[in-house]
Amino acid sequence: MLFTTAKLCDDYAEQPHFQIAEPMFKNFGGNNCFSGQITTLKVFEDNALVKQTLTEKVTQKILVIDGGGSHRCALIDYELAKLACENGWQGIIIYGCIRNSVEIKELAIGIRALHAQPLKSHERGIGESGNTLTFAGVNFKQDHFLYADEDGIIVSETLLG
Repeated sequence: MLFTTAKLCDDYAEQPHFQIAEPMFKNFGGNNCFSGQITTLKVFEDNALVKQTLTEKVTQKILVIDGGGSHRCALIDYELAKLACENGWQGIIIYGCIRNSVEIKELAIGIRALHAQPLKSHERGIGESGNTLTFAGVNFKQDHFLYADEDGIIVSETLLG
């Protein structure tokens, strides 16, 4: 589907379950424009559940990770971003950090994160999946829809366009 977030705002901003994320994320992936249905994870400085989730084969899915806004370590690295591409993930939104940013920029996936950070995270397997996540002024709900491009990130309860 071809879209721009500006056009989606023009057409749907008055709908009750249409949200626009605060502009706090940097673009790290090779795809600037991506969309799909949301899968949620909440972890803190631990990417074991992230890896487990990205091993799933999917179609038109976006992984949204609430990493608590931590800047102390990275939740996504090149290997996990590559795994996501291989398994059909369209994008990843991380309320936290990534590493290997130069290599990740070459992958055909959309990735938004707060910053790059060279230190890797722990792998304890602690976290939650499928819950509503709230950050950037948006409620990211499992199975809702996310649209991202150079202008921003939009979340909608329904498929747009």
